[in-house]
Formats: sequence, structure tokens, C-alpha cells
Amino acid sequence: MCPERFAMFSSRSAGRFPVLALLVLATARGAAQGPATPALPAPGTLVPLRVVDPAWIDTTTSACVDFFQYANGAWLAHDTIPAAYASSGVGRDMADRNELVVRSVLDDAVARRASLPAANTLRKLGTFYATCMDSTAIEAAGATPIAPLLAGIDSVMSAAGVVARIAALQTHGIDVAFRYSPDADPHDAAHYITWLSQGGLGLPDRDYYTNTGPAADSLRQAYVEHVARLLTLAGEPEAAARVEADQVLGLETELAKASLTRVQRRDPAATDHPMPIARLRTLAPTVDWARYFRAIGLTAPVTRVNAAEPDFLARVSGLLLTTSPIVWRAYLRARVLAATAPWLSTPFVQEDFAFRSRFTGARQLLPRWKRCLRQTDGDLGEALGEAYVAKTFPPEARVRARAVIDDVRAAFRERLQHLSWMSDSTRAQALDKLARMGEKIGYPDHWRDYARLETAQGPFVLNELRANVFEWRRTVNRPGTPVDTTEWGITVPTVNAYYDPSKNEMVFPAGALVPQTFDPAADDAANYGSLGGSWAGHELTHGFDDEGRHYDATGNLRDWWTAGDSVHFTEQAQLVVEQFNGFVQVDTFHVNGKLTLGENIADYGGVLVGLDALERALQRDGRPGLVDGYTPEQRYFLAYAQSWRGHTRDASLRTRLTVDPHAPERWRTNGPLSNSAAFARAFRCKSGDPMVRPPERVPQIW
Repeated sequence: MCPERFAMFSSRSAGRFPVLALLVLATARGAAQGPATPALPAPGTLVPLRVVDPAWIDTTTSACVDFFQYANGAWLAHDTIPAAYASSGVGRDMADRNELVVRSVLDDAVARRASLPAANTLRKLGTFYATCMDSTAIEAAGATPIAPLLAGIDSVMSAAGVVARIAALQTHGIDVAFRYSPDADPHDAAHYITWLSQGGLGLPDRDYYTNTGPAADSLRQAYVEHVARLLTLAGEPEAAARVEADQVLGLETELAKASLTRVQRRDPAATDHPMPIARLRTLAPTVDWARYFRAIGLTAPVTRVNAAEPDFLARVSGLLLTTSPIVWRAYLRARVLAATAPWLSTPFVQEDFAFRSRFTGARQLLPRWKRCLRQTDGDLGEALGEAYVAKTFPPEARVRARAVIDDVRAAFRERLQHLSWMSDSTRAQALDKLARMGEKIGYPDHWRDYARLETAQGPFVLNELRANVFEWRRTVNRPGTPVDTTEWGITVPTVNAYYDPSKNEMVFPAGALVPQTFDPAADDAANYGSLGGSWAGHELTHGFDDEGRHYDATGNLRDWWTAGDSVHFTEQAQLVVEQFNGFVQVDTFHVNGKLTLGENIADYGGVLVGLDALERALQRDGRPGLVDGYTPEQRYFLAYAQSWRGHTRDASLRTRLTVDPHAPERWRTNGPLSNSAAFARAFRCKSGDPMVRPPERVPQIW
């Protein structure tokens, strides 16, 4: 599962399907002090969003030359990215509006909490948010709240002690050394299995440790200085802090060199290594695995695991044996400070922001209420989701959205039935997978129970750590138990969506099913271009992209393709790789066509199937006249292009080049549309126009 659209507006995490959170770290992490920022405009000053807005169209640009510019150019000409953001556009606009609603829910919880019983979820929600907003308590506490975590590290004197401390920190939500997660078994998706995966790095990706050249060297030097400043703020003498920071970089570099690249990890087979516990002990013998599993809270013996990256776990074991506990202590301290700095006093927050902004280009922190709101949503999202839904998402909106999604599903079924390149054997299993694909729309049918969550007055970082412990304990003992098919991996107000291959399901939260994505009052062409093509068609196609196609109808990792069909798919997918390799992302750097392949296939499939769904709806319900001077087909493509309306800082684009499986928004528009004959017909584009790709270079997949 991957956040499919606006990663910068999502604060959730989802086990072995890592969330791209880095793009927001510099703008959304810190909850304490920072430069004063203007408050968000009052609700009345936020202009209502339309699924298709003619005011954004740049009529001086030819639709057949650059359709992204044509659809969004008038908006781009007047847009200025706010100082606290890495980007602006549809995702930020929708999030701003959603967050005003969430803020009203949280303000109400804060106001009412004193009158509610201690165990009441609304009281816990209010306390969590209120302590995040309490700058006085945060400033007075400084780094004192994390002193027990740091003291525990100081007592580490052996490899066994390091492992014990790794376990303790992981239960508090701190990413150290490697990752434990209970996730679906690749070969028995109905049950959870223990996953052990690579992790524990302080920079956004392993490539930042292994890249060569002056820019890479300069960034690593800046990282060492950043770690040293955090250690100094926590009480280390400056000279000792610098030595420890160098040690941290050295140890993390060894972890990075043993890590798979993001492109390698896109192949499900690369992280599919189930093994009995005896083999894990042989692979990584320095770790006493039975003791580790008990320390993290597992109550039943572990007999089988999936060692997602075996070489990485072996390297961790080797480093535990050969690296001094002194170095490990420095590393563990650095990881604790990196995880907690955004929630400590001003000097920590400022240092965290100063370093993270290198990757986003943001120039100042978000207002405190936004930072606190996003963290509250990420940690206690279902505690506020029900109230959010009541304010924003009436039942009739859910019904209308489901109708669009169902039309998209029917259109994809029709495509599968008529694909000339696909054998009957593969087609039958593809149709079965489609028929059994689930969908969650709007909000959960059952809300999470927060009875075991503890919150209290005092420094917010302690409530953050308590929330992490609550989540850890909620899921840690899942291995061997049935997968919870009702669980959501995304919070209700989030402007995002996802497809989960292990559950074979699409998920669309209420926060995404509002204008600009979807409007029950809008014409079908607009809704089918945005929700149908850009969202539902995209997510559905993920079930059949270069990763999703390896999972069957029940979510198991299994090859259900004939050899010939698999060869055809791979050959056609390579055309998509080559197309996107040709696009410039930023400066002279091109899009990584292999890293972005799954998203690009999903975009292309979404465009095709969304239009098919619209044509079905028009045939069924009648064809309207022109709207704003455009035909239904033209408005469909305009809605698709405007759903990607965005403007991103260069620093963020450079980071995305390494860490983000999504291409820039301009190419997510122009790439798939230039492959579409229907688009060329709609806007009367001709062979040779930039938006008309030569037929021999057009992929024939879905």
C-alpha cells in the first residue's frame, strides 16, 4: 500500500508499505516553537473548489502542446507557494479546508474534556491536542521528558544490551536498526506474519549515504553537523558530540550499504523470504531472537518470520558483533533525538526544521495548530473521524461516489474481456481478481477502541510516546491471527487513497471525496475525470500494475500469468519506463521511470478506464450539451488534468527524485494523455503534436 497522491498531507504509517512522509517533515513535524506564521484564513475566505474550474485554464497555450499547462496555466501564473510549504495545489487546498473542520472537532474536544470521564475517548483526544498546543509546558520541560530514554541508552555495555535497547525504543515508535511489523503473510494473506525489514536510517533514503560527488558529500557533512547539534542540545559536550555524530554517520552508512534500493524493493519477490525461526537464528546469530520478541511484547513463541531483506538482517547481526557499544550508544541517542526533537522545546524544533527543510525548500514552520492537528490525526485519527464525517460527508455523497467507482469497475471488466493480447487463462483469473476486489468508501463501519490509550497533562512528547506505545501494543501480537479486513490504513480526513494488494482492496477516505476531487452536484464528466480516472481508475489499476499483478484475488503472492502474457506485459511496461525516463523532473535530472513505473501504469489505466466509465454513464443517463463551452470528453480530460494541479519547490522535487514513486504532476498529466487517442480526438490534436505520442511508442497494456 502506498499513498497514491498527496503524501505531504498524510501522517499515517502502514507497516511494510512505507509511507513517503519526508516531504512534509520540515513543515509538519515540529509541534513546539518556530517563527510566527500567519493563521489560516477564516472559512469564508477560502474560495470553494470546483472539480473543473475554467478560471484556471490558460487559453494562450495549445492543449495539443502541453495539456497540463493548458488546464492549469492561469492558476500557475498567479500561484505563490506559502513559505511553510514544499508545494501548493489541489492537495494543499483540499487539506486546508478539511483541517478547518478537524480543528473545530479538536477545539470542541479541548473545551469539553474537563467535564468528561477520564476514560472517555473525546477527553483523551482533547488532552492530546491541548498538550501539543501548550507551548509553556513544552518550553519549561526542555529535554527532561526524554531523559529516561537517554539514561537507558547510557547503560548499554554489550551487544545484548544494544538489542534490549533497540526493542525498548521500537515499542515507543522509534525507528532503530531494523523494523518489526505484523503484516499479511505473502503466501497466506488471511493471516498475519512477523515481518523483519530494513530501517534505522536518519537520512531519507539509503542512496544519500552511497551517492558520490560534492553535493552528496556536502549533505552528509550537514547531517553530521545536525546530529552533533542535537546531541549538544541534549547535554553532550560539543567535542564529544562531534565525535559521536561521525560515529552515527559511519554506522548508518553500513546499514545503508546493506539496504535494498527503492527500485529493488518494488519487486515483491525481493522482499519475500519466509523462514522458520531456526533459519533466522542462523542468518542473524548475534540477536537472541526469543529474548527480543519477548521484549517487544510478543506473548506467543514466534516460529516463522518473513525476513524481508536477509542481507540487511545479517549485516545488523555482524555490526552488533564488531561495532563498539560506544558507537551503538551514540546511534541510539541520535535516533531518540531525531524522533522527539519536533515535540521538544524551541532549540530542538528549530534544529530539526533547519535540517529537514533542506529536503523540502520550506522556509518556515507551519502554524502550531496545523502541526498539532496533523499529529493528532495521525495518532488518534479514528477518534476524530466520526465527528468529521458528520460535518462533511452526508450518506448521499457516499452513495454517489460509490456509483462512480462501480462504473469504473464495470468499465475495467469490459476492457479485460476484450484485451486481444491476454490469454483466456490469465483473463479468467484477472476477472476473478477484479470481481473480488474490495472497496472502502468514506469511513470505517466500526471505529477504533481507544480504551487502552493513556493521555495526561504535561509535556506533549510524553503523550506522543504513549500514543506510539498504544499502537504498538494494539498490533504487536497479531502474527498467526486472522487479518483484520475491516481495518483502515488511512484516516478519514486524509486527502489520499490507496490500493492494498494483500487485501485486494481500494480505500477512499471521506477527506478525498470532496471538491476538488468529487462533488455530488457536479456534472458526470467532471466527476468521472477526477474521481473516476485520477482516483478510482488509478487505484483499481494498481491491482494489475507491475507490482499488483503478482498478487492473486485473495491477496497471496502467486504467479497467475501465462509466460506469454507476462512477456507482453513486461515489454509494454518498458515503453512506459522509457517514456518517463525522457521527462525532466528538476534541473537536468530526469524522472526515474523504473521507480515511478507502478504509478505511471496506474495513471494510464485510470485515464482509459475512467473515460470508458463516463461513456457508459452518458449512454445510460443521456448526453448533456456543452458545459462552460466544453464537451463531456473535453471536461473529462480537464478534470483529470486539474486533479493534478500543483506547484512544487525545486528542493522538494530533488528529494522526490530519490524517494517518491510518483512522477511530477505535469508528467502524470501529459504522460498518459499523450498516449490516449481519445484525448487527441477530443482536442483535435494531430500526429506530430507534442501531446500525440507515435503509435509504435504507445504502451498496450490495459
